[in-house]
Amino acid sequence: MCAIKSQLPFTYHGKHDFTARLTEWIGQVFYDILPGCGYEIREEQVYTAFQLAEAVCRGKVHFAEAGLGTGKTFAYLLTAVAYARFKGQPVIIACASTALQEQLAGPKGDIEKLSRLLGLEIDARMAKDPRQYICDVKVNESHNPLFARPSKALTSVLHWAGETGRGERSEMPHVPDRVWTQVAWDEAMSCDTCPSRGFCRLVKARQHYRAAVDLIVCDHGIFFDDLWTRDEREADGKLPLLPNYSAVIFDEGHKVLLPAALRAGRQVVQEDIDGMLSAIEQVQGARTSLISIVFAMDKANSQFFKLLYRSASGDERTDRLTVQISDELLKAADTLRSALVTLHFELQNEQELHIQSLSYTCMQAYEAMVERAMLALERFCINEGKDVIVWADRDEQSFWVVPRDLSGMLNKHLFARKQPVVFSSATISTGGDFSYFARTLGVQEPSSSSVGSSFDFDKQVLVYLPHRLPKGDAQNWFPKALKRLASLLRLARGRALVLTNAPSDVRKIRSGLKEYQLPYEFLWEDSAERGYLVRKFREEVSSVLVGSGFWEGIDVPGEALSLLVIWRLPFPPQDPLLEARRREAAEQGLDPVIAVDYPEMGLKLKQGCGRLIRTKDDRGAIAILESVLGTPWEQVVMGALPVGAKVVRSLDGLDILRPRSLSEQNHLDQAAANITPHL
Repeated sequence: MCAIKSQLPFTYHGKHDFTARLTEWIGQVFYDILPGCGYEIREEQVYTAFQLAEAVCRGKVHFAEAGLGTGKTFAYLLTAVAYARFKGQPVIIACASTALQEQLAGPKGDIEKLSRLLGLEIDARMAKDPRQYICDVKVNESHNPLFARPSKALTSVLHWAGETGRGERSEMPHVPDRVWTQVAWDEAMSCDTCPSRGFCRLVKARQHYRAAVDLIVCDHGIFFDDLWTRDEREADGKLPLLPNYSAVIFDEGHKVLLPAALRAGRQVVQEDIDGMLSAIEQVQGARTSLISIVFAMDKANSQFFKLLYRSASGDERTDRLTVQISDELLKAADTLRSALVTLHFELQNEQELHIQSLSYTCMQAYEAMVERAMLALERFCINEGKDVIVWADRDEQSFWVVPRDLSGMLNKHLFARKQPVVFSSATISTGGDFSYFARTLGVQEPSSSSVGSSFDFDKQVLVYLPHRLPKGDAQNWFPKALKRLASLLRLARGRALVLTNAPSDVRKIRSGLKEYQLPYEFLWEDSAERGYLVRKFREEVSSVLVGSGFWEGIDVPGEALSLLVIWRLPFPPQDPLLEARRREAAEQGLDPVIAVDYPEMGLKLKQGCGRLIRTKDDRGAIAILESVLGTPWEQVVMGALPVGAKVVRSLDGLDILRPRSLSEQNHLDQAAANITPHL
């Protein structure tokens, strides 16, 4: 049988021949076509591309680890486009954020660049978070004279909403969250009974990306929304959120577990319930039965959350607080659940009444909110909470309920389909060992490939592991570490990123460094918006950026980042999601510290170290201000450091931080002199 696919950049004869022809074409692209366009040949990139092609064609779950600078995006795009055209269904590429979606599929992004270079005319479309689009019903209600007059900021958004074609937030990037939520799509609202159903902006956006031939670029959250609801939506006669696809590639694959858990879970928000009850109380002429249950709900809600936070404890490094489940808390949860059931019944009876006080859309939103809270509490109460992971959110004042068997859900809904699934990242393994990540996902026999960075770390990086600092409590260690930090900053003339494990560390360092009077501008994590701080860090060459939220996603090429300081090793916090993994490891006869804590620390350290060298011209030092050599975790730390980087034990060995010439020294001195140092 001869099946020649004209839309593919190569011809093949049958299924088995496709793999060989794909491999040949990938080699031609990397060895002939791209070098002719000015791209260098990177063997790490070519190897990764070949491994991906084989795994995808065999329908495997594949872990593709590729270090910085290897060009893993091009490596997986070639196979993705060819495989989509071979199967006649698009490949899903799930990114960790909207920004990464834009970087991949936006104007002048990687896909457009590759399409132009190879003449492929790649059809790639973005499936963005629904909350990025306006809701026509909300916009219309904001114009309603019966409700409060819109603010100046909201008026501007409403004017734009009347003119926009897409209704996407990226067109109004400066609108604050509090304003955008007043017009944005809301999962609490029922689309089934919406008067704009089938014609709204979100539906148009879905119709657009559903028609993609080659690639659909979504974020992790949308992918898992689709995965967990696909069977239910199809059973109800609804279209899934994403169309049928032939394979899925997770970019930044090490970050999938949290969005997978959150999208599978349910949340009860105290403030949302209080707001709903307050609004219902204001309804004129409401039935006695509705008002009665509102008062009962208010009492049950207050009692449950009071007990919840009394039972909660946590680590300052995470907003997820561990909940000590007790009979008293379970009883309070069941009381609140029963009140919600009654309120749900009364709201359904009330929907045709008091439309002047509460809009139909508002009533629908309340009903959906109540249904989600009922489901969360029901899951919690069944089997006394043993089948779920729960936590209290410190920031949102809410209660989360997540299925415990997340790996089982992934296997049932994703891996059991025998479709190709690729997890691509620079940080999946610990020292080349993928077992922790595989165990966490519940993958039995994944294929894997691992290549280091194409950078020359033995010439570009020095690692400073100081002679043993004092052991014991932080009171003994802190002043010594602070003095060492000040010395490092002077040696580097600023130009440093200091990574901490908690915001409290930032405050302590800020206070402690005052006496040293360092002549550099310090950019503290809590002093401004994160993106602004990073931009300023790039621009102010001698500045110092300090924070706990910069372990990944920071790209500062050039001399502005020449010193990376690990204040303390990033051992994981006492987080409920990690506690569940620790318990599972113990049940399997493993040491939770070795099986969970060490790999988690190693992966995060690897991410942090990846901030330093971003181009082949960068150079600098990594300093860890905590004991490493001779500790039980020495091997984990050494496996997370850039391969080939030389280790030095004294500040005198950090010659890489010294100016390479007199002109560079004058440049740095001038940069420091032009700023007003402040702590």
